[in-house]
Amino acid sequence: MDGPLWTEAHAPTLADLPQPGVRDALTGAVDEPMNLVVHGPEGAGKTAAVRALAREAHADPDNDLIAVNVDDFFSRTKTEIKNDPRFAPFLEGRSRLSKRDMINRVLKETASYASVSGEYKTLLLDNAESIREDFQQALRRVMEQHHRTTQFVVATRQPSKLIPPIRSRCFDVPVRAPTHDETVAVLERIVEREGVAHDEEGLEYVAGYAGGDLRRAILGAQTAAEQEGEVTMDAAYEALGEVGLTDRVEEMLTDAQAGEFRDARSTLDDLLVDEGYDGEEVLADLLAVARSRLSGRELAAVHQLAGEVDLDLADGTSDRIHLSRFLAELGR
Repeated sequence: MDGPLWTEAHAPTLADLPQPGVRDALTGAVDEPMNLVVHGPEGAGKTAAVRALAREAHADPDNDLIAVNVDDFFSRTKTEIKNDPRFAPFLEGRSRLSKRDMINRVLKETASYASVSGEYKTLLLDNAESIREDFQQALRRVMEQHHRTTQFVVATRQPSKLIPPIRSRCFDVPVRAPTHDETVAVLERIVEREGVAHDEEGLEYVAGYAGGDLRRAILGAQTAAEQEGEVTMDAAYEALGEVGLTDRVEEMLTDAQAGEFRDARSTLDDLLVDEGYDGEEVLADLLAVARSRLSGRELAAVHQLAGEVDLDLADGTSDRIHLSRFLAELGR
């Protein structure tokens, strides 16, 4: 993408959210702050919805919304966490802490800060399906201690992984995948704001390409607009109809097999975050490329590993963690 991502430049307000039930639930949470569990499939707009809530609820949302991606903790080493500039001030001189205690300290210190613009602040724990049960117990105690000054929002694809004491302290906000028509309406609003030429067939094609993943739909429309100058049927097909993972996956696999894990994981992050692919798509292409390169016992071992990773992906835990494991094993 050449310019700012449309997912950020056109972040929705509460009124813009395509799902009526989510709009109503979060509008109610503006007037009556409460802890929330926001759950739904990948790409449904959970994080965007929470950010829309914060912009509505706080006069200074840049400071009073604190977003912590759980994957930033559980997929990284203690050294990486300690050296992250977002967390380093809380951990200075405390390198002997366990990872769980490091995470717990960051959350306790963050929750203890006073709100900048009002009576409370919002602490978002994103991708919370990665949270281990022992850490959830620690989180429960933090929620109890700071419930008067901090609104806790847990965003997850798998609410069943949360322990009952967390669920019982939060209002449930299910976020279903947007329908095809809802996705088209969001795309139409964005391309009109961008002043990009478009037609109904082009928006319909992009919505179908995304398959209910709103982030992928928005980035797909941006790709068509940047490459073809418009979002018509012909332009969308030219930009997206033959878009595949194979070239990037071949590069990623080459890096993994050469032991260049950092480069391989960087490409993986591009595919999952910037390009909006889900883990199962990436895994399928990894297998296809592996079949063209390997044979015999090596290929059998890759299939066995892929089966384990596919099961983990189906459980709804972090795509990045499990595909990173796949790449690391390939490099051994």
